Amino acid sequence: MPKLAVFPKAYMNALCVDGSMSVHDWLLIAESLEVDGVEWYAGFIENEERTNWSKFKSIAHDKGLEIPMLCCSPDFTHPDRAFRQKQIDKEKKWIDMAAELGAGFCRVLSGQRRPNVSIAEGLKYAADSIECCLTHAEECGVSLVIENHYKDDFWEYPEFAQHMEVFCGLVEMIEHPRFGVNYDPSNTYLAGEDPIELLRRVSSRVMTMHASDRYLIEGTLDDLRREESGSSGYARRLRHGQIGEGLNDYDSIFEELKRVDFTGWISIEDGVDGIDQLRRSVDFLKKKMSDHFAR
Repeated sequence: MPKLAVFPKAYMNALCVDGSMSVHDWLLIAESLEVDGVEWYAGFIENEERTNWSKFKSIAHDKGLEIPMLCCSPDFTHPDRAFRQKQIDKEKKWIDMAAELGAGFCRVLSGQRRPNVSIAEGLKYAADSIECCLTHAEECGVSLVIENHYKDDFWEYPEFAQHMEVFCGLVEMIEHPRFGVNYDPSNTYLAGEDPIELLRRVSSRVMTMHASDRYLIEGTLDDLRREESGSSGYARRLRHGQIGEGLNDYDSIFEELKRVDFTGWISIEDGVDGIDQLRRSVDFLKKKMSDHFAR
């Protein structure tokens, strides 16, 4: 049976920008949700003090929570070698953080889709950079998982590997026991593509998953695909919603993950409309996981 974690999607500014919420406050909220763990974010203000890392692990464990994954956003597609090396060094520090937190997984991205970088160049830059991090990750007992992402909040350009063919091409370039996929079905809609098709292509490499949901505020999926194919950033027609009430087909998703004997972590990235919404999303996923993985 997979395990369930939560991510503080609704509290990112409070934890990462203005400091109006402490990590301890977030852990109290997570504890009340009766999940197995909490996904950590590299940008929490309190992470800046390295001595806090092991303390956070202890506080979480005291509340019955594991920290399975550290969410990071390295940018490996810059044409300047020195820039990429700085990103590699930063990722290695995040791997150290993940290890001290007790996290077995650390998310990576490819980088930004810069207009002056070709697909072939971007693939090589990203694959080479990730491979440079894998030796350190293996030494630390951490696996790197690449997400089919759309755009980091602080980036100028969208994710280089946002689209399915590029993403799958990058995954296929890196064969390592400590490298896999963090699958996010909602992000596939942001690329104007089919999340089930992507999952079937990469399911054997999926180590972790982000669970959320999106709904159309107007128009149809065909409208979305026409508008968002090749677009930059977030889809105009899509909004966050409660898991189970949006576009994602969790029966089909879990059937495919069950087929490949997935037993990893599923981290909820919803709750933007408050703790009650997050609680309902937790309850929905618990039932769906039981329906599909407990039989």
